[in-house]
Amino acid sequence: MKKRLGIIGGGQLGMMITEAAQNLNEISEVTVLDPTENCPAAQVGAKQIVGDFKDKNAIIKLAEQSDIITYEIESGNTDVLSKLKAKIEPSPSTLGIIQDKLSQKKFLSENGLPVSQFYEITSLDDLRERINELGLPVLLKARRDAYDGRGNFKISSSDEVEKAYQYFDGKSLMIEKFVNFKMEVSVIAIRNTKGQIAAYPLVENIHEDNILKMTIAPARVSDDVIRNAGEIAKKTMQVLNGAGVFGIEMFIDQNNKILINEIAPRVHNSGHHTLQSCKTSQFEQHLRAILGLDLGSTDLVHKTVMYNILGPDRFEGKYKPVQLEKDGVYLKMYGKDISKPQRKLGHFNVVDMNDTKNTSELLGIADEIKNNVSIVSLD
Repeated sequence: MKKRLGIIGGGQLGMMITEAAQNLNEISEVTVLDPTENCPAAQVGAKQIVGDFKDKNAIIKLAEQSDIITYEIESGNTDVLSKLKAKIEPSPSTLGIIQDKLSQKKFLSENGLPVSQFYEITSLDDLRERINELGLPVLLKARRDAYDGRGNFKISSSDEVEKAYQYFDGKSLMIEKFVNFKMEVSVIAIRNTKGQIAAYPLVENIHEDNILKMTIAPARVSDDVIRNAGEIAKKTMQVLNGAGVFGIEMFIDQNNKILINEIAPRVHNSGHHTLQSCKTSQFEQHLRAILGLDLGSTDLVHKTVMYNILGPDRFEGKYKPVQLEKDGVYLKMYGKDISKPQRKLGHFNVVDMNDTKNTSELLGIADEIKNNVSIVSLD
């Protein structure tokens, strides 16, 4: 029998999961829970419950309309989810581990997975003491409800300590030793409900202001780094024991040692390249995993560079529709009416469809066309 899918979150990730569900015969309908009316997923055919991600009644209503629930954002209410009779993947217990960045780091460390040195922070004096131990710079992080670097404060001098602590306004905090990395990479890994594990090839990520700007598939690294990252990703999936797609973000330090930065228990921005680069996209793969189907191919068929389209600084408002027509370039806009600074409004993939270009050429094309997809006010 076909399943009714419920998704907590109806943003761009929910939109692309919905589109994948419409092409998968096992799903009859999709309902999303999202606070924004006519959210991106609703624009492509998902039914919508308008409500907060943590709203108990809204989550219960979603469960009543769903045979299986998943999420595109980590903000779901695990206490409510854990009491539902509906099937939920990844499980609320897996989500709970990852939602709290301190518990996530403790879990990874206890399972022998490589992470930077970290501590819980309970007071300003505690913060000063840990900085004395770790040295500067350090990263002070909100433990919950933070993404795209919005919950991070890099402390580079002693003058910034009190400012950083006050910045979080009483939130639960942790501190991490800053990693002097030479590259940020990620593995999009998958585990289905039967325990089958797979992973897409390692990709290279370039961030600006803590927000992903570009993903290069495959990463420009050695075979040893690829192998080590793959082994770390596989072990991570084994110990987390959750079903679905997980984005595992990693640092490569100056000695080629790999450290896990953070894990997202959902489809991930750095996996958008799979829409054109692979036979099976991360969105279809996520559905296959939570439904207990065999996983699709994760082979990289075409080298690809993914570029995020972000709202420009100092502008908030309606913007002109973005258009782009160029061979080998695939534009995906998310249907968000309002541009805000650094808001993810869309992306484009530059794809080596004929296997004739090297990565430098793809990067050159991406650099050429990024100005053609700039966000311009309607006024």
